[in-house]
Amino acid sequence: MRTLRLDADQLPQRVGELAELLADTVNGGASVGFLAPLGPERAVAWWRERAAAVAAGQLAVWAALDDTGRTVGTVGLAFAHPGKPNSPHRAELVKLMVHRDARGQGIGRRLLAVAEEAAAAAGITLLHLDTETDSPAEHLYRSAGWTRAGVIPDYALDPAGVLHPTTLYYKRVGTPGG
Repeated sequence: MRTLRLDADQLPQRVGELAELLADTVNGGASVGFLAPLGPERAVAWWRERAAAVAAGQLAVWAALDDTGRTVGTVGLAFAHPGKPNSPHRAELVKLMVHRDARGQGIGRRLLAVAEEAAAAAGITLLHLDTETDSPAEHLYRSAGWTRAGVIPDYALDPAGVLHPTTLYYKRVGTPGG
């Protein structure tokens, strides 16, 4: 497995595979902001909408590629909007996804580490994320040193349309102030 940071030219080239990954994730029951069933058209449109943010440097996206070059995972970092001068030190970890047939191989952990390393290299010192409470992702974040900040009840609908709480996590990376 290798990871590739997708720039504004590469993202459109991988939209089909990223859309298939998103649909697989949602239709498999993971709560990443969509309701099931998620069709390919909506998934493609969502990824295409991300291209402007990647081009503007507001979003960084990595793809995990298997030995055949197929996209089997992804993660993103959403950087603070330039209009928020009090938050250039933080970023949000977004849409960590691994295809169901590629899980259990350490891909999620590797993507998480890549995003953390890139954030620190970019001068980010604080990362945050939210995830469905009691989801399998919580184990990954805790075991990777993320700190639980709290739970918000009835935060989001899962893919089946049922309300669930979300847990907020944060992690310090890099050197504060440096």
